[in-house]
Amino acid sequence: MSLFDLSGKTAFVTGASRGIGKVIAVALAGAGADLALVARDADALAETASDITILGRKAFVITADVTSQQAVEHAVALAIDQLGYVDVVVNNAGGSNFVAGFRDLRMSGWDKLMRLNLDSTAYVCHAFAGHLLERRQGSVINVASVAGVASSPYRAPYGAAKAGVISLTRSLAVEWGGEGIRVNALCPGWTATDMNRTLWEDPQAGPATVASVPMRRWADPEEMAGPVIFLASEASSYMTGQVLVVDGGQTATA
Repeated sequence: MSLFDLSGKTAFVTGASRGIGKVIAVALAGAGADLALVARDADALAETASDITILGRKAFVITADVTSQQAVEHAVALAIDQLGYVDVVVNNAGGSNFVAGFRDLRMSGWDKLMRLNLDSTAYVCHAFAGHLLERRQGSVINVASVAGVASSPYRAPYGAAKAGVISLTRSLAVEWGGEGIRVNALCPGWTATDMNRTLWEDPQAGPATVASVPMRRWADPEEMAGPVIFLASEASSYMTGQVLVVDGGQTATA
């Protein structure tokens, strides 16, 4: 059996309607897992589910706003009911279109970004805690960002939230390590997703943004699939509390 085989496994993925989340969900299915897909856009989720069923795997669509703890608890309960159990939890929902100096930030905007990027991850981990601890197995993958590893001028709320995700990841890894549960973080660098579209499609700003990246290009969302399969599978069975940075070498230059 391949170390990367997920046959018989199930996964719960937030933000699965597009971008990195959709790529992750389809990749997990390709490795053999059945999925519970979570996002607010039911139509987009249905498209992801269709891509998964073509691969011969099951996909359950759960429409939910992960910034609501009550909605998350309902989604987790529904996923466990539909799948029977959950082995892999991927907290991918997040994002930010805010680029401005901290002085110009409205604190309501800070709160919104914290709920989307940090609180949602905490809600999902908390809702799954009992299930994972009872089964004494599982892999939790929290999608953070290089913005949480390096300084993020003009993106302070996003960077702070993602740094919080990394800290939460490490704390849970220590708490749950003896219970058979692994918790790791994935930190993508500049990735050509819808969130960054205005940047990477700009003929001047696009290349300028990644000028300091040693590989001199934007990541394709598909390039996040392999690292997630690694973290979800037995290939990383002795790895927990780690931050897997996939950034084309960006942080190596810091």
